[in-house]
Amino acid sequence: MTSPSFLKDVQWPAGTLVHYPESEAFTNSTARWSIYKAPSFAAVISPPDEESLVSIVKVARAAKIPFLATSGRHGYGTSLSRLQNGLAIDLSKLKSVKIDKDSSTLTIGGGVQNCDVMEPIHEAGYQLPIGTSTQVGLVGATLGGGIGAYQGLFGLITDSLLSVRLVTADGDVVEVSENSNSDLFWGIRGAGCNFGIITSATYRLHKPVNAAQVMTADVIYPGSMKSAYFDVLRTFENNVPAELAIVPVISWDAASNATQIISTFVYSGPESKGREVLAPFLDLNPPVVRLSVVPFHQMPYAVIFGMISTLETPGGIHDIFTVNVRKFSIDTFNSAFEKFDAFYKANPDGRLSVGIFEIFPTQAVAAVPDDATAYPWRDAKGNFMFQMMWTGLDNPVEEAANALGRELRQDFAATSGYDDLSVYVSYAYGDETREQIFRKDKLPRLVALKKKWDPDNVFSYNNQLPTRYP
Repeated sequence: MTSPSFLKDVQWPAGTLVHYPESEAFTNSTARWSIYKAPSFAAVISPPDEESLVSIVKVARAAKIPFLATSGRHGYGTSLSRLQNGLAIDLSKLKSVKIDKDSSTLTIGGGVQNCDVMEPIHEAGYQLPIGTSTQVGLVGATLGGGIGAYQGLFGLITDSLLSVRLVTADGDVVEVSENSNSDLFWGIRGAGCNFGIITSATYRLHKPVNAAQVMTADVIYPGSMKSAYFDVLRTFENNVPAELAIVPVISWDAASNATQIISTFVYSGPESKGREVLAPFLDLNPPVVRLSVVPFHQMPYAVIFGMISTLETPGGIHDIFTVNVRKFSIDTFNSAFEKFDAFYKANPDGRLSVGIFEIFPTQAVAAVPDDATAYPWRDAKGNFMFQMMWTGLDNPVEEAANALGRELRQDFAATSGYDDLSVYVSYAYGDETREQIFRKDKLPRLVALKKKWDPDNVFSYNNQLPTRYP
C-alpha cells in the first residue's frame, strides 16, 4: 500500500508540484463526479507538458507507485476502486485547442473537456459528434468509442480520430495513427485506457448539418401514459432517422409525488421536419412540452430542461448498471417503469435514481466496417443505464439500489437481441466479463496488444484487459 510519506520521499522531476490531501489544490484536482467505489489518492501531480509527464511516469514506475491519469474524472466504473492510495496524474494543464481550417482538423491536449471545444468548433464552422456531458474529458470519451446524439450523421467520436501521441508504460512517446503503430491505433479506438496516457489527439472535423442548428424537445409523460409512450417508441426501433436522438428517462417527480418519463429529443434538421418526425410522440398530448432551436454547441445546455450542469456536479453517488440492446421490448420497458416506481415508493432516499435509455441513430456508426476499430457494438440501437443515486455512502438504500440495478440489467439483457449481456466499455459497472465488454472475437487481438504495450499491467484500473487469453 502506497503512503503519502512514501510519495514525499520520491525525487520527482525538478519543478514538479506535488499536492497532498487536505490542500485545496489536491481537492480540486481529485474531486470526482461519483464518489461511489472510487479510487483514492495519496498525492496528485499536474504535469505542465508532455516532457514532464514522461518524467513523472518513469519516476513512478521506478518507485513502483501505482498511478491513474485523469481529465474530466467522470469515470465511475467500480474497477477504478482497485487503486487506493495511488498517485493521480492530473492532465488539466494539457488544455491546448487548435483548429486547422486548411486540413479541417482539431488537435487537443489530453486534459481538454467537451466544454473546451464545443464553441471553438462551432465558431470555426464545423461539427464533431461530441456527447451531451460538457465536463467529460474528450480523449477519455474517445477511447471508449464515444457514443452520442450526432452519431447517426458523423459516427462515433473515435471514428473521427486521426492520430494521438501516447506515453507508454515505459515512458516512451509514440505516434499512433493508421500510418504509425496502426495495430495500436485499432486497439485504442474502443479499449484505449489499457495502453497508455494520451497527451494530444487530432480529429477530423465535419461540415455542419442544417447550419449546425439543432431542435431539442423535452417532453414529460406521467405514469398513466407510459404504455402509450413505449408503444410509440417501439415503432422507432428500426426507423430512427440519422438526425434524431431519443433519450427517455424514468424518474421520480417530487412535485406530483409520482413516477414519470422525461423524454428528450435532439433533431439535427429544420424545426418543421423535426416536428413532423416527432408527431407520433407529440400526438399523445403530453402535459408538458418544451421545444427550442439552438446551435449544436449549446445543445447540452438546452436538453433535459437545462439540468445537465446540475447533474454534472461532482461529489455525488452514481451506482450505474448498463446494457446494450438491438431490440426494444415494450414489456421490458413497462416492467422497468413499474420496478422503478416500487423502488421509489419503498426507498425515499433513492428517489434521485433514474433509468436512462439512450437511443441514438446508427447509420454512420454502422457504415464503418466492424473490424476497422476495437469498438465492438456497432449494431447496438440503445445504450440503457440504471443510475442509482442516494445520499451518504453508508446509506442502507445501497442494497436495494444494487439489487434493482442488477435486476433491470438482466431484464433488458434477456430481451436485448444479443445472446448475452453486452456493455459499452465507458458505461461498464465492473462486474461484467471481458467478453461482455470487449466481445469475444475482439479479445485475442486486444490481449496481444496489451501484452506488447503494457505487459506489466500498469494501466489496469479502467476495465483492464488481460495479457493472456483465454
